[in-house]
Amino acid sequence: WVVGLSDGMRGCSPPLDIISEDAVVLDLVINPEVALKACQEVLQKVKLLKEEEEKRDPPRQITQTCPQSQQQNGDQSSAAAKQSLLLRLFESKLFDVSMAMSYLYKSKEPGVQAYIGNRLFSFSDEDVDFHLPQLLNMYVHMDEDMGDAIRPYVVHRCRQSIAFSLQTAWLLGAYSSDMHISTQRHSRGTKLRKLILSDELKPHAASKGVGPSLAPDSQINPTDAYLSPSKRTHQRSKSDATHCTSLGTSLKRTASNPKVESGYDEPLRLTPQREFIKSLISIGKQLATLPTKEQKTWQLISELSQLNHKLPARVWLPTAAFDHHVVRMPHTQAVVLNSKDKAPYIIYVEVLECERFETSGIPLRIPETRIRSARSADNLLPECIGITAEQRAVSFSTVPNYDNDDEAWSVDDIGELEVELPEGHTSSSDNISQFSVDSITSTESKEPVFMAAGDIRRRLSENLAHTPTTFRKDPEDPSAVALKEPWKEKVRRIREGSPYGHLPNWRLLSVIVKCGDDLRQELLAFQVLSQLQSIWEQERVPLWIKPYKILVMSSDSGMIEPVLNAVSLHQVRKQSQLSLLDYFLQEHGSYTNEAFLTARRNFVESCAGYSLICYLLQVKDRHNGNILLDSEGHIIHIDFGFILSSSPRNLGFETSAFKLTSEFVDVMGGLDGDMFNYYKVLMLQGLIAARKHMEKVVQIVEIMQQGTVS
Repeated sequence: WVVGLSDGMRGCSPPLDIISEDAVVLDLVINPEVALKACQEVLQKVKLLKEEEEKRDPPRQITQTCPQSQQQNGDQSSAAAKQSLLLRLFESKLFDVSMAMSYLYKSKEPGVQAYIGNRLFSFSDEDVDFHLPQLLNMYVHMDEDMGDAIRPYVVHRCRQSIAFSLQTAWLLGAYSSDMHISTQRHSRGTKLRKLILSDELKPHAASKGVGPSLAPDSQINPTDAYLSPSKRTHQRSKSDATHCTSLGTSLKRTASNPKVESGYDEPLRLTPQREFIKSLISIGKQLATLPTKEQKTWQLISELSQLNHKLPARVWLPTAAFDHHVVRMPHTQAVVLNSKDKAPYIIYVEVLECERFETSGIPLRIPETRIRSARSADNLLPECIGITAEQRAVSFSTVPNYDNDDEAWSVDDIGELEVELPEGHTSSSDNISQFSVDSITSTESKEPVFMAAGDIRRRLSENLAHTPTTFRKDPEDPSAVALKEPWKEKVRRIREGSPYGHLPNWRLLSVIVKCGDDLRQELLAFQVLSQLQSIWEQERVPLWIKPYKILVMSSDSGMIEPVLNAVSLHQVRKQSQLSLLDYFLQEHGSYTNEAFLTARRNFVESCAGYSLICYLLQVKDRHNGNILLDSEGHIIHIDFGFILSSSPRNLGFETSAFKLTSEFVDVMGGLDGDMFNYYKVLMLQGLIAARKHMEKVVQIVEIMQQGTVS
């Protein structure tokens, strides 16, 4: 073939030339004889390589079993290649927690499952915590190999953190509740839950001498409980396990601490928080038995008032993003939310931020009767009132503690803690008001500021238009007034009346307590919303949604993070007696006002986001009570109890993919408006982005199908 090719090139083909851009013929660059010689050399090399391969791997004798052996060898080589590729993927930087969950769920090989189980230790705690429901659901409902792969990581984290231990125990109980009672009693999930709640998963002996020891005679620096922590992240590393000291194992019976039993088996590490949560849940169950909203409200205030006598204690709100201790609940601010059959309620909780709630000292209780004297004297510097910081600390520590010492969740910290503020500290409640400070600052300015009269009138009109309206009290819906109040105003008002408000690390939190509702689907919806929010941010699609935290405590109770500065569309319509567009104009000003244009844009971007959420999750039961409107114009959908083809009483009467009413379109400017076209563009962009990353969303739902009752 090569000889014929060379003959043809010699006889028929003209010599190969290269023509430049200016059509100048160059010299011959390829010689046919040289090309023929090069081809012959290549063929000779190929022949030599083939002979060497045959010498290394001689051909097998052809027998009757040859096809079967060849197939086995081929399967082995393909399996080895597949394992090599998997290992390269698992060790690559692209391998994240979402991929780990997917391979852990789909793989049937114990070796791969064990490898991914060990790989969980390399991810951050926050990333794994997001997929904790999937992890524990696989542990409860899948085979023994899966359980053996997951258990070491879960046990390690339980030894490391009290908060993780309780969250794991609550989820294990919730996901095991659908089993038959005989199966549930002896299941892996139930056994691990009992092990956690028995408080046997305490930190290892590394805490003896490595972590901060709380010996009976040692004193806790009260500054840790009162000063705001320095710059830090909320991510807990594995090394924190060496610093997680259990109070139940470190406190011993002494003359000053007679209640602490000797030995190391008393489960005081988890008891305070468990009893605190049980108290809140039991209040919700009591409220559900009362007939009227007014009776429920009075009962709620009464129960929270009794609960206040047990605070401060080593308890916290699990929905918060920072470490803290609960010190007080302003019981008169709590309200019962609108619900037909149940009695969910919202409470406001005063907390003091701390470095680590498991080991930081708990502040001493300040009785309500001491509010005025404490705030008037303690806010002054020691030099101003003629006493030293030491004398003030001694006098502060003599305040009697009226807590009930027999309560199980108030015995965590028995020793008295002295309260001492730094000498140079001044709080926001000092005698010099912020107004006077601003006045002094303004008078020191030497340059006059000139403003046009028209600019002054415009700013005054905008300020009047921006003033939020207030709702009137409604006995049938007492929560409307509380939810309408701006959050900053609520914080300022509660802080002024609090005995702890003068402390610099004082914070106000809120939480909704629900009883009689299964929040497991709400938790699943929160995960899907959070994943879609991350996808849209990654793809730079300006859709707006607000995932709120869900804490599942059992199959019929839990806690929900409230959406601040937001009221339901039902409350807006009932209180204002206006259409949605007129309400926007009332709240944000005229059509040309910058505040109104911003609110309209926020409305469009959030409406498009939740339209896609309702379409992808098939969210049902969409009425005005389940759609909120915040102070910036966003709409927020809540109550995802009916998703993925389930509907109220399984009637299936809601056929629309999502809720888009004529009132919504009017706020956007009509069907022919630019903002409605913007809404349609956002819908398309968001759907394309979600489809691009659909595996991350699908695997969240797919794993949770294990153990569900069809």
